[in-house]
Amino acid sequence: MITAENATKRFGDITAVDHVCAEVRDGSVYGLIGSNGAGKSTFLRMLAGILSPDEGAVRIDGADIFENIALKERFFFISDEQFFFPNSTPAEMKNYYKRFYRRFDEERYRKLMAGFGLDENRKIRTFSKGMKKQVSVICGLCAGTDYLFCDETFDGLDPVVRQTVKSLFAEDVESRGLTPVIASHNLRELEDICDHVGLLHRGGILFSRDLDEMKLGMFKMQCIFTEELPENAWAGIDVMRLDRRGSLYTLTARGSREELMEKVNAMNPSFCELLPLTLEEIFINETEVAGYDIKKLLF
Repeated sequence: MITAENATKRFGDITAVDHVCAEVRDGSVYGLIGSNGAGKSTFLRMLAGILSPDEGAVRIDGADIFENIALKERFFFISDEQFFFPNSTPAEMKNYYKRFYRRFDEERYRKLMAGFGLDENRKIRTFSKGMKKQVSVICGLCAGTDYLFCDETFDGLDPVVRQTVKSLFAEDVESRGLTPVIASHNLRELEDICDHVGLLHRGGILFSRDLDEMKLGMFKMQCIFTEELPENAWAGIDVMRLDRRGSLYTLTARGSREELMEKVNAMNPSFCELLPLTLEEIFINETEVAGYDIKKLLF
């Protein structure tokens, strides 16, 4: 398990990570979201032992990560800015990683390289940005680590490759308990893979929540009323957000499914249905309750 306790990192007068407390459970898929400059990359570099906290601690199973060689074999870091040795090929990078990751799966590496249509003997400097990301993802998955730290990993990948990478992550989570920590500024990239999400803003973490818990007791509804509703029509419902377009009302409310449907049906709508909440909608509602506007934070 990964824990951060008041983790803080400063660069001169700039506090990039400000007393962050977080917990990443083994076998979960943790999404780290926030706007550009929120501190996501710096926090991931602290998790990867590249940067040492100025205050607080970042640990895996209770052991400090920075300069801990034994721990570094347990995670692989996929940086937003890809780094490969000058004039190296994927095959050469594979041989390099095999020296540090004893569980590196060379057979799987060759299958994935072929599956993605990548030539392992071609110079990586001739690859596109997306192809370089694919090489990093393949090496990361084949390293056989317990944790995979991903910084904007889906950025630059086409939609088909993006879904393939997500499926590979999910497969490793299921089969061997891999724990990916994925940083992104795009909520839509994470909503179909993460089960726990932390929101960073200006170096601090606003909250870290389990998605199932956030969805519990929160529903989105669309209703059509042919007659004008009185001003106090929604008084008996815990409405978090209400939008109206003519006779169509779209609301997000708290309560049980049965209770909400009973109360709304008592208002005699001509049409009413429950809709799934997106990750973006969940966070908009949660951050507004906390006094923040997520649209200004992320978009």
